[in-house]
Amino acid sequence: MRSVRIGVDTGGTFTDVVAVDEETGEIVTTKTPSTPANPADGFIAGIEKLGELDVSAIVHGTTVATNQLLEDRIGNLGLITTEGFEYILEIGRQSVPDGYGNSYFWVKPPRIVPVHLVRTVGGRLDHRGAEVRPFDEAQAVEVARWYRTRGVTALGVCFLHSYANPAHERRMREVLAREFPEAVVSLSSDVLREYREYERAVTTLVDAAVKPAMRAYIANLSSRLGRPFSVMKSNGGVLSAREVVNQPITTVLSGPAAGALGAALIAATAGHQSVITLDGGGTSTDVTVVVDGDPSVTTEGSVGRFPCKIPMIDIVTVGAGGGSVAWISPEGTLKVGPRSAGADPGPLCYRRGGTEVTVTDAHVYLRRIPPHLLGGEIPLDYDAARMGVEALADKLGLTPERTATGILEISAFNQSNAIRQLTVKRGLDVRDFPLVTFGGSGPLLACRLIDILGLPAVIVPPEPGNVSAFGLLTVDVKNDYVRTYVTRDLALSKAAQIFGELEGQAAEELEREGFDEPVFARSADVRYYGQAYEVRVPAPAGPLDEDWLREVTRRFHDAHEKLYGYAYRDDARHAVEWVNLRVSGIGPITRPVIRRDPYPKVEPVEASRRVIFDEPHDTPILQRAALEAGTVVRGPAVIEEYGSTIPLHPGFTATVDEFGNVEIRRD
Repeated sequence: MRSVRIGVDTGGTFTDVVAVDEETGEIVTTKTPSTPANPADGFIAGIEKLGELDVSAIVHGTTVATNQLLEDRIGNLGLITTEGFEYILEIGRQSVPDGYGNSYFWVKPPRIVPVHLVRTVGGRLDHRGAEVRPFDEAQAVEVARWYRTRGVTALGVCFLHSYANPAHERRMREVLAREFPEAVVSLSSDVLREYREYERAVTTLVDAAVKPAMRAYIANLSSRLGRPFSVMKSNGGVLSAREVVNQPITTVLSGPAAGALGAALIAATAGHQSVITLDGGGTSTDVTVVVDGDPSVTTEGSVGRFPCKIPMIDIVTVGAGGGSVAWISPEGTLKVGPRSAGADPGPLCYRRGGTEVTVTDAHVYLRRIPPHLLGGEIPLDYDAARMGVEALADKLGLTPERTATGILEISAFNQSNAIRQLTVKRGLDVRDFPLVTFGGSGPLLACRLIDILGLPAVIVPPEPGNVSAFGLLTVDVKNDYVRTYVTRDLALSKAAQIFGELEGQAAEELEREGFDEPVFARSADVRYYGQAYEVRVPAPAGPLDEDWLREVTRRFHDAHEKLYGYAYRDDARHAVEWVNLRVSGIGPITRPVIRRDPYPKVEPVEASRRVIFDEPHDTPILQRAALEAGTVVRGPAVIEEYGSTIPLHPGFTATVDEFGNVEIRRD
């Protein structure tokens, strides 16, 4: 019996579990197949594999909300809004995906709530929150009863200008509680208290849509665990399960956020403050940029087709995982993803009923991965993969070797395009950033990504398949709060009042989480007058005075110049306009220490197999746990461990550092 903290990350194919001994820092990891029908089954199975332990805390990265949105499982959902604004979702925004070149062929997707399920209530506030027309309670009662008779049980409430004054929305909630107590209700003033009605409405509706499933999942897991646990949030913090059910939208990028934070800590320990992280799983690949030790954060994110303006780590996701399916387009060309075979039935080589060739099957056919996963727990059928690749090759008129290599090449370019979206397209030189790659399939294409992108190096952490679960144990409790205050003449007393109210709200919620001395981080969204969108800049702590005002303004000019290449520092014609004031409330935790020589000592075993890279090679097979710090491996070689594999192509060299990271470079 040891006192440990446990991180459990549920992925599309595997559920990853990491336990850290609070006294010694020793780390124990394991994996178990995910159970999409009920993710709690895989969670409990992973915990049980660790054996009898004295558990002090459990942190969970979940994909329940993410998968519901990606699969468009919205259910019966209604919108209650201000009288005269029933078409807010239909109007939406004028932006067209992929620019004007696609505008003639683009069809507007279905709204998250069809117009026949939108209802309005009389009453009106102005942009400062003053009441123009009183709330029409009789109409509100009629609307509540209308939804009740139609069985629409998830409702989002978004009244005009409720970011400035939530009074009308709160009265609507009281009416719903009295007339339709079975309904699940989300208020925009609770979910996202900032302006822009369309984004605020959609974000609120997403929160309402995922609430029933998240509440059921958390309740099921809580009863089976019999103890409290915390859930990872998209913003890079965690929150207790009992609180997260009230704001489930904050979990839409739960697992990928943990991976980015874990990889950032591992990279910083190894001396790399600015890196790209790549989390390759069974279903998708998630990419993030880390600058000066911190992953980038955005409020302009989306999940599937739904914009979500909550703070979240800036992650680009592509359907390029180990389970991504290879298929032939109507034009006769080879495509890979975004559809995935997932955990069930999985790739052909799993022998669980899969009928289509996947990226994993291509690796098996080329013998770049061993004939099993998880140290032999999941055997892989080479013949099943071979027959699938050969059948696909016949349809394409290619050799099986070229077909399998082509599948991996397309997958590598899909991953590289995701990396370019976060770097080249945002003015960053990808050649300045080492790539930290992890996840079960993350290291498999490392050498190709170096060549495609010109990366200086790829770093593969120890136990790469469990980095996201490890990341769950490195993050603080964190909540974000925002208030819109649009002005060119910032009244410092008003700003101080808003910051004080937000910090008071943060302190109250963190106290419920057990933190008596929280840390507050202030920021502001600022723009030049006349611009449509703003830039977020950190704001100093302490009293708000003229020095504080000048410092935030200077930071805005610097950030704007870095983003867009210009700034109006001394041009009075371009006034600075304040838009939103923000506070992050943080409850700091003690992070696990990353140990040197993380693997238990094992004796090296000589082994080899015939692996196809550019051509077949008799290739040494190395056990990663047997590679000591300072070891240099030259390709071709394959480095294997329990949860992942590194195929080292000819012309590449891998070096093991003192923390057990494998650093790959082109010769």
